[in-house]
Amino acid sequence: MKKGYSKAALFLASQAVTLLGSSIVQFAIIWYVTLETSSGGWVALLSAAAYIPQFLISFFAGVWADRYPRKRLIIAADGAIAIATLALVLLLPQIPQNETVYVALVAISVIRSLGTGIHTPAVNATVPQLVAEEHLMKFNGINATVQSVVQFAAPAIAGSILTWGSFRGALMVDVVTAMVGIGLLGAIAIPFERKAETAPVFAEMQEGIRYAVKERFLGKLIMLFGLFIFLCVPAGFLATLFVSRYYGDTYFHMTLVEVIGFLGMMAGGLLISTWGGFKRHTKTLLVGMAAFGTLAIAMGLVENFYVYLALMAVYGVALTMVQTASTTLLQESSTPEMAGRIFGLYGAAYASFLPIGMVVFGLLADRTSMRLLMMISGGLLILMAAVMFLDKSFYRHSSES
Repeated sequence: MKKGYSKAALFLASQAVTLLGSSIVQFAIIWYVTLETSSGGWVALLSAAAYIPQFLISFFAGVWADRYPRKRLIIAADGAIAIATLALVLLLPQIPQNETVYVALVAISVIRSLGTGIHTPAVNATVPQLVAEEHLMKFNGINATVQSVVQFAAPAIAGSILTWGSFRGALMVDVVTAMVGIGLLGAIAIPFERKAETAPVFAEMQEGIRYAVKERFLGKLIMLFGLFIFLCVPAGFLATLFVSRYYGDTYFHMTLVEVIGFLGMMAGGLLISTWGGFKRHTKTLLVGMAAFGTLAIAMGLVENFYVYLALMAVYGVALTMVQTASTTLLQESSTPEMAGRIFGLYGAAYASFLPIGMVVFGLLADRTSMRLLMMISGGLLILMAAVMFLDKSFYRHSSES
């Protein structure tokens, strides 16, 4: 991985530091509002504020990532989030300690979501500029491992700060980590070729959508990833609800399932970073998807909590296989001048299918057995993987290496 190795390592470090601060604040805001209000309505509103703006801005952000220097976009997004967070830290003592505080937290969540929507396409489109194509899968595996470690550590750090420090202290951590991340990123030279002429934003957005439709593999991959995220909800994103209903409604049970899930994702990242996946990257994607579906069915069937945890660990590996392979395939298959828009669509798929899945399966979970929901969603994932295995134009897209 000689091409830009030091640049890639520095870039990875800058994103890890930024992610740590963002994750700490995300946990801190949700926990603060939950403990202060015990209101499902406020938590739901915060969740909407975290995803809807990201979905809406992703289409524009993809165009900007192809039009403007990606490094500047990342710095601008991180800087704007840090400034808004610092403003909240300074204003909190002046805000009446009533619902006005929660309104302010919804507002900061909207700003942070917009920043994430701009940040993500630019980051994913930048990676192929720093890493040779034959090393993309391993690099994305390393990135997945680092992200899992950060997300594993973030709740513990957030909990410690909120317990022995203050909510404002948790917010300040993000301001500091953003400054460090921006400093690291600023030390990297990332090439940018300015377009001779640019069309209106909406025209370029439409061009990106047409490109994804024309290059049928890209369109199929983005839709497949969105459906995967949707069907992941019962086994993955509603795991704590499932555990509280069938195994125990204590913090011990819920913490353990989160920890085991993150450990599985770390293991998956390490596996991909050393192994590199199958030679045909679509095989890595579809095997991971089928494995995830099989595990979802098994998790819906088992009665023993510790067997469930063992399956949850392997589920983390399968999830990382799917996410890493899909990101790598998009990076390999997109032209440099369209990569930003493609990752904008990719981000929009995630930011739309996840909340839709949470609403659909959340409502169904109150009306039917969650075990049944997990088995049905798992079966659909296996069916989806099988259909794509049989789609030769999709399966054979990835070149043998």
